[in-house]
Amino acid sequence: MQITLVGKDSAKVGYEFYYLGPIEECSDCKFQKVCFNLEEGAKYTVTAIRLQEHECHEYDGDSVSVVEVEKIPTRATVGKRQALEGSRITYKGSECKNISCEHYGECHPIGKTAGSKYLVQKVDGDVDCPLGERLVYVDLL
Repeated sequence: MQITLVGKDSAKVGYEFYYLGPIEECSDCKFQKVCFNLEEGAKYTVTAIRLQEHECHEYDGDSVSVVEVEKIPTRATVGKRQALEGSRITYKGSECKNISCEHYGECHPIGKTAGSKYLVQKVDGDVDCPLGERLVYVDLL
């Protein structure tokens, strides 16, 4: 469990978001250590809302709420040979440019970068890749 700040309208248990990193406009804010304490590129879910709210001009409504969050897995595809539950892999990414493919979102998951290491939390079946790549669905953490 981690504490962070989210826009007041997003402060709902179950709300999911990707933390994409700090923004320049917040470099002088006294709350930046709370806002920027998450792992860049990771997906989170709000698990609890605390009673505190703070003024923030970067959000619509000008306020943020203090929330508890947990990191959750991101669904992706990896080569069949990399897919071993519980293993830590170096993510290779995909070079496929077929944006109309039904698997494109999993082959290019938000926040996951080639060359970074991730934990394979779950292997979830074969991907029917139109290019013939031997891929499987995984949950990466």
